[in-house]
Amino acid sequence: MKIVVIGGTGLIGSKTVERLRKKDQEVIAASPNSGVNTITGEGLAEALSGAQVVIDLANSPSFEDKSVLEFFETSGRNLLAAGKNAGVKHHIALSVVGAERLPDSGYLRAKMAQEKLIRDSRIPYTIVHSTQFFEFLGGIAQSATVGNTITLPSAFFQPIASDDVADIMTDVALSAPINGVIEIGGPEPVRMSDLVAQFLKATGDPRNVVGDPRAKYFGTELEDRSLVPGANPRIGATSFEHWFNYASPC
Repeated sequence: MKIVVIGGTGLIGSKTVERLRKKDQEVIAASPNSGVNTITGEGLAEALSGAQVVIDLANSPSFEDKSVLEFFETSGRNLLAAGKNAGVKHHIALSVVGAERLPDSGYLRAKMAQEKLIRDSRIPYTIVHSTQFFEFLGGIAQSATVGNTITLPSAFFQPIASDDVADIMTDVALSAPINGVIEIGGPEPVRMSDLVAQFLKATGDPRNVVGDPRAKYFGTELEDRSLVPGANPRIGATSFEHWFNYASPC
């Protein structure tokens, strides 16, 4: 089976490509560096020719509201049109748990716009809503830093290891489309401010973390369940402690 992974050289993409190749699938790791550009359309028709499955893991280079919306809408339209022309049988996209609950976030509004394009395309699809990755903890801390203080939401989230995400994306790629959404998350919910503080302590970072229920995350305030999966999510096995000790780049 030919599978095209858009964003195939990124964090999740490279791991998904590796897993699929180990399962003897024909996999194209598509990215602008390999001559496949979903914004301009360059190389899309050639890459998707003969493909049964497309996995969209591309992400916007800018999180500014207008730019991120333009990215996901343009990329989504071009990729879906090319997929329809190529006769793709399963379109898979990675999105975010809680995106539909947080319209004040420009990034999450853009992800919802991408999802609508997929639903309206008439290509069989599966949308995977994931929680945040453990690998993002440093970036979350940096985005909320002023001086030596990091002010973060005290709401719960349920981060997952990128290896577990790649395992699930591989399984989805080798399964039939569900024409709906599955949710995935890490082993347990924890308050965002608490886990970031734990991460920084473990890395010897002296910055102080303050938990504030009104602090914004990507432009939106959170409630305790905003970023937590609902009923019956698929749960990754890797705990924060195991990730930090064995997989963390720190």
